[in-house]
Amino acid sequence: MTPEFFVDLATRTLHTALLLAAPPLLAGLVVGVAVSILQAITQMQEQTLVLVPKILAVALVLLLCLPWMLQVLLTFTTALFTHFPDYVR
Repeated sequence: MTPEFFVDLATRTLHTALLLAAPPLLAGLVVGVAVSILQAITQMQEQTLVLVPKILAVALVLLLCLPWMLQVLLTFTTALFTHFPDYVR
C-alpha cells in the first residue's frame, strides 16, 4: 500500500461526500439568500422567518434527489468492497 493509494482513496471519498452534500446545501443557500433579500426589501428583520423555508427546501431536495444519492453511495460502497482484497494486500 503506497501513499498514492491512500491519497486516491481519500480523494474519492471526499469527492463522493461533496457530491452527496451539495444539493441540500445549495438549496438551503438559495432559499436563505432569497428570504434575506425579501426581508431586506420589506425591512422585516425576523430571524426565525428563514428557518421554515430552508427546512422545507432541504427536505424537498432530499426527497427529490434521494434515488440519485443512494445510487452514488451504492456505487462507491460497491467499488470499495469489490477492491477490498487489493486494499488489505
